[in-house]
Amino acid sequence: MDEATKAPKISYYDYIVIGGGTTGIPIATSLSQNYSVLLLERGASPYGNPNVTKLANFGSYFSDHSPGSPSQEFISVDGVVNARPRVLGGGTSINAGFYSHGDARFIKDANLKDENLINESYRWVEKVMVFEPILTRWHSALEGALVEAGVAPQNGFTYDHIIGTKVGGTIFDQNGTRHTAADLLQYANPKGLCLFLHATAHKILFKTKGRSRPMAYGVVYQDALGRKHRAYLKGGQMDEIILSAGALGSPQLLMLSGVGPKDQLHRHNIRPVLHNPLIGQDMVDNPLNEIFIPSPIPVAQSLVDIVGITQSGNYIEAVEGFNLIGGTRSDYQGYSYEMGGFIFEKINYPNSKGNLKLKNRNPADNPSVTFNYLNDPSDLRRCVLGVKTILTAIQSKAFSKFKYANMTIQDILDLNVKMPTTLPVHANTSSSLEQYCKDNVKTIWHYHGGCQMGKVVDDDYKILGVDAIRVIDGSTLTNSPGTNPQASLLMLGRYMGVTILNRRVASDKSK
Repeated sequence: MDEATKAPKISYYDYIVIGGGTTGIPIATSLSQNYSVLLLERGASPYGNPNVTKLANFGSYFSDHSPGSPSQEFISVDGVVNARPRVLGGGTSINAGFYSHGDARFIKDANLKDENLINESYRWVEKVMVFEPILTRWHSALEGALVEAGVAPQNGFTYDHIIGTKVGGTIFDQNGTRHTAADLLQYANPKGLCLFLHATAHKILFKTKGRSRPMAYGVVYQDALGRKHRAYLKGGQMDEIILSAGALGSPQLLMLSGVGPKDQLHRHNIRPVLHNPLIGQDMVDNPLNEIFIPSPIPVAQSLVDIVGITQSGNYIEAVEGFNLIGGTRSDYQGYSYEMGGFIFEKINYPNSKGNLKLKNRNPADNPSVTFNYLNDPSDLRRCVLGVKTILTAIQSKAFSKFKYANMTIQDILDLNVKMPTTLPVHANTSSSLEQYCKDNVKTIWHYHGGCQMGKVVDDDYKILGVDAIRVIDGSTLTNSPGTNPQASLLMLGRYMGVTILNRRVASDKSK
């Protein structure tokens, strides 16, 4: 692991992986066992940064807008404030840590057919970075409350995606220390892997002359001092570039490299390599709606440890003792976030979709993203069902110790409407759950799409119409898998890394 300022001006590898995140690290680590791999990460290391590594500091980076922050804020065209990782480990370095396997539909949609390799890949991850949480009193009460509210049965501790209420895994250990995808680098072959930090990929290079299809052959990247470096594939028949820069970064870099919608490329004076109008399309962010519940008794600090998986396609999760809105005591109407928690619902498989477009040619800048939250009436209906489930749960006997007895549901809605939001609040926001959903929509950071399978990549994650390049990350997804995507994306990285490795080893042996 080195700063990109120490990188040679020109270098050669069997594989170049762009993005040292949730999928990129398992891919690079796996391929390094037999081949030379360059892994480029645009951010810093998570190690030594207590804002990243300590549970108590969760979310502090969302208000850090410096270029060195592990989180890069972006605001969608919809007006919702969001964040993308800018740190080794990707989303695993800044998320709330919940770990739960994807649903069966994800496995089918992702074209993962080897059940043994799926299970082995999950275990490979879990051995290093996943733990069983110790539930706080508040979370235990909520677990019972959700079951009382009909999110049954109570399934106990499990990684599996099953209807009902369950305790999932966490990437925070019992000392409150975060374990990220960067921890998986311990599996790497140090002789095979070269990792550069603060290495921002600017362009993927394609050969077009004398070829029926463009072929990727190298990457131009920039170090922290602004100096450009070039990394090339060695030229082996199975050498590849693997793009794992995330749902914003991967479609953005493809467009900057000349692969994407012609109108986008021409608008920014980018020489077209391949016209694909579907790159940057079908951008989806699972909408979140939250309710803050003040508590009459002290609560601990804990992130997501349980989830309610409903029949209607809502996931109910919660956080206690954290200032999720970044507000002051007055924003909480005299209550304290340290004496309460946020219960929130996420819609699974939303039908509302948007798009991603370039703003400029600087890869360090955010592209323009629209998600069209709750535009589809079915999404709004399910949001209302999710909020109703939360309101039923907080009125339960199981949760009664953590709710003021004299506080009505209307009081709770009125309190939440007065708290800071990114969107304008209407006069009927607290009296109409439909309006509440619209005005209080937020992100749970599970956005995806832009390079979807069957539209941008084939069922082996190879980009359609070009050679020697794949996209393997959240941009290929049609939905955020399971309740929280990190387990599935970590598994996907390992699964595809092993698959690519085994095919090449077999090919080399047959020569």
